[in-house]
Amino acid sequence: METTSSSNDFRTSRGADVDHVTIAPSVLYFGTPVALLSTENADGTANLAPMSSAWALGDVMVLGMGGSSHTAANLEARPDLVINFPSPEQWPAVERLAPLTGRNPVPDQKRGVFRFEPDKFGAAGLRPEPSNLVRPPRVAECPVQLEARATRVRADATGSFRIIEARVLRVHCDPRIVVGGTDHIDPTAWSPLIYNFRHYFGLGRELGHSFRSQTPHRKDATTSV
Repeated sequence: METTSSSNDFRTSRGADVDHVTIAPSVLYFGTPVALLSTENADGTANLAPMSSAWALGDVMVLGMGGSSHTAANLEARPDLVINFPSPEQWPAVERLAPLTGRNPVPDQKRGVFRFEPDKFGAAGLRPEPSNLVRPPRVAECPVQLEARATRVRADATGSFRIIEARVLRVHCDPRIVVGGTDHIDPTAWSPLIYNFRHYFGLGRELGHSFRSQTPHRKDATTSV
C-alpha cells in the first residue's frame, strides 16, 4: 500500500535532498532538561527557581540564566546550591514557579510579567528537605538532586546573561531509577522533564545506546519514575 505524507514530515526525508529555510527563532531551546535551583537568600531563607540551560562537563554543571536573575545574585554572594531535576509529571509545579521572582523590588525588565514571591517552595507546592553538604535545601519531590557549589560566575558574551560553573559535591537519586548495586542511573527508568521551545515534554522510547554505555538496554526494564 502506498501512502503519502506531508513535506514537513522529516521522517520521510532521510537520505533525500531537503531544501532548508532560514528562520529567526526568538529562543533556541531545542530540548533541554528542566532544573530547579535552590539557593540561599541574604536573610537565610531559600529561593527556588526553574531554568532550562544546564549541562554537565564531568562533575561540573554549567548553568545559564538572565543577568538580573535573583538566583545569579545569590550565587555571586553565597555559592552553595542544589540542582534538582523534576520528572515529567511535575511540570505543573515548575510552571507555578515560572512567573515568580525572589527579587524585591521586581527588576524593571521583569515588571508586568513576574511577581515577587518570598516562599517559592510553598507557591510551587513542593517540600524542602535538608542537604548534606550545602546550606540550601533539596526539593524532596525531585528524583535527582545535585548538591553543588558555584566556583565561577561570569557574564556571557553579550552581557545579558550569567554563566555559572558549579562543581557537584553529592548526588541523590530516587532508588527506583538506580541500577541495583551500582552507581548508575537506569536510563530506561529515568525520564527528565524536557523544555522544548517553551513546551514541556518527557522522553520517548529508547532508540539505542552509545558504545560507551554502562547500562545497556534491559528487556525487562520498565519506566517507574
